Amino acid sequence: MPTIQTKGLIYTVRPGDTLYSIAATYGSTIAAIERANYLFPPVTDRGLIFPDDVLIIPTSISNPIVSHIVTNGDTLTAIAQTFDTHVDLLAGVNKLANPNLIFVGQRLLVPAFTYEIVSGDTLFTIASTYGVTVSDLEETNADRPGFQRDVIWPEYQLIIPIPTSRNIFVTRPLPGSTIASGQQLEGYARAFEAVINYQLRDDNGVVVTKERYAMADEGGPAYGFFSTTIPFDRQPTSNTGELWVYTISAKDGSIQDLIKIRVYF
Repeated sequence: MPTIQTKGLIYTVRPGDTLYSIAATYGSTIAAIERANYLFPPVTDRGLIFPDDVLIIPTSISNPIVSHIVTNGDTLTAIAQTFDTHVDLLAGVNKLANPNLIFVGQRLLVPAFTYEIVSGDTLFTIASTYGVTVSDLEETNADRPGFQRDVIWPEYQLIIPIPTSRNIFVTRPLPGSTIASGQQLEGYARAFEAVINYQLRDDNGVVVTKERYAMADEGGPAYGFFSTTIPFDRQPTSNTGELWVYTISAKDGSIQDLIKIRVYF
């Protein structure tokens, strides 16, 4: 699947902006911005933008996780609602001392990546592939020129939300990834004694990777970064599965903060 492996920036057009000025400011090109947002007929006159349009700005930065550029009127609560995540997670991952204090032009890491639409795609097939809902796609792509529920355009870059819990945000592997033994697992977590657990299951219920743990570089209340590899204990018996990442309750041993990432074998 054509997941974009370089960073997209979510930018809200301001009065006086031009594609040239946006491209120059963020290290992109006019042509790349036009393609990513389908700024062509029949959607719009070529290159035509309006204040409050929400654009994806493609960059060459080697990181697929999207950054949101704060605009006038933004709040962390509203940004969290757009990506179906939590204010404290966004504040923690972005090292914000005061979640009520964000600044116009500030770049905030958000749980999303971009996907380049190909001929034959539908929102339903894309949502199914990545383990999200059509409503999720509609929410994260609202106010973007060229985005419609019933008509999508090849080469348009769709924003795909990444499932999170209040305390865990997995940045690798991305939903929809094809993985093998030795796959890197990375992300951020707020966890007691910095311990994060994970396991891998195929869609037949077979445990491909038995429960293991990784250590974040900081324990709660901070959101620490964790990185480890996922070994396979047995071969998958289906082509699809789920990566489970979670914490274990120190009180009763139950699973908490479970997130499930759709993966392929």
